[in-house]
Amino acid sequence: MAPRVDPVQSDEALPARADVVIIGGGIIGTSAALFLAEKGVSVALCEKGHIAGEQSSRNWGWCRKMGRDPRELPLIIESLRLWQDMNERVEAETGFRQSGIMYLAENPAELGELESWLDHARAYQLDTRLVTRGEAAALMPGLSGNWVGGLFTPSDGKAEPQRAAPAIAAAARRKGAAILTRCAVRGIETSGGRASAVVTEKGRIACDQVVLAGGAWSRLFCGNLGIDLPQLKVRASVMRTEPIAGGPEISASGGLFGIRKRMDGGYTVATLGVRTIDLVPDNFRLFFSYLPAARMHWNRLRFRVGRRFVEEWRMKRRWRLDETTPFETVRTLDPEPDPFVLDRAQTAVAQAFPLFRNMVVAERWAGMIDVMPDAIPVISPVDRIPGFFIATGFSGHGFGIGPGAGRLVADMVAGDPTLVDPAPFRLRRFTDGSNPKPHPLAS
Repeated sequence: MAPRVDPVQSDEALPARADVVIIGGGIIGTSAALFLAEKGVSVALCEKGHIAGEQSSRNWGWCRKMGRDPRELPLIIESLRLWQDMNERVEAETGFRQSGIMYLAENPAELGELESWLDHARAYQLDTRLVTRGEAAALMPGLSGNWVGGLFTPSDGKAEPQRAAPAIAAAARRKGAAILTRCAVRGIETSGGRASAVVTEKGRIACDQVVLAGGAWSRLFCGNLGIDLPQLKVRASVMRTEPIAGGPEISASGGLFGIRKRMDGGYTVATLGVRTIDLVPDNFRLFFSYLPAARMHWNRLRFRVGRRFVEEWRMKRRWRLDETTPFETVRTLDPEPDPFVLDRAQTAVAQAFPLFRNMVVAERWAGMIDVMPDAIPVISPVDRIPGFFIATGFSGHGFGIGPGAGRLVADMVAGDPTLVDPAPFRLRRFTDGSNPKPHPLAS
């Protein structure tokens, strides 16, 4: 079952032209649309389903610096600054609060691994600190179990995934952006080798630049353009509870559970301990690209072969611009949650916090995380098609970093000084001999 997302009004008329067309209405695409509109750039955002219909509304809702790959730290620091003023900026409630995040350690070895990340925190003068078992219990009343301590960042935060991207999209629309839902983009036209238009199921929009923020669909879209984007999908299962009185305000993870208190008094519950991999043809096509990451997380991976393999094997991978595409066939990617993963998370959180033993699960859902071999995103121009930019592959880190990523994209597209150095996120890192790999301490 998909989570219920705040609705966003769609523009009825397709504009004949826009300076920039954004493909994808998740947290990245809507943030880019907002910042471009604020710069006075005319924007049309095209979403094949509804705003935040996929992973942007299905994630945990964490907005964290802690545990990040050091290549992402400058961008997430800027993103947290943007989150702090987001409610005022969009004149709506995104749910953002600076409530802190805690990583709990079950043994001294795990605590030592967490402690080693403090070197990155010190480099950026973050407020992350190591806490003892007693300090963790004081910060999170009701904590039970044999935790030896944890890593805590008071300035990290949370927001509401079902509200944030819709609020940002609505603000972008008020500032002049066209928001077009149920409007799949089939492909890009070029003129003189540059992007010059997009062709949607509803017609053509002439433009100077195109941003692909298509999440789990980005590899398929790029493939039709002859661009090899080495992206895979990981199924992430999540549940929400009915309100629980007296629970922790701090978001936390440890062992097989992760939690965030919601604005409605309930909790979002999930786990980092198990990751469901539905094997599809792309897993075999990209086997060697992902081998380092698979070795690093092998004990956490739960591989399955099922109907998704057949579905993706049969899915059209090439099409003309006058043909119906997979983006029109599947409006919203809505996978079933993995009960094995969620049952383990429910047991684990009840062991850590006894007040969760009688928790009532209101909903369960799943989403598809767009991942890259080195677990950091691509935010980059595409050399072979000038005027075409990609912002995808956020590897489960995209919600918190979304506003910063959207601002970075907007800066790049507008030709303005960028929020941070975009070099770590370049697409050609996979072909220029850099051989990028995941950071062993980043989550």
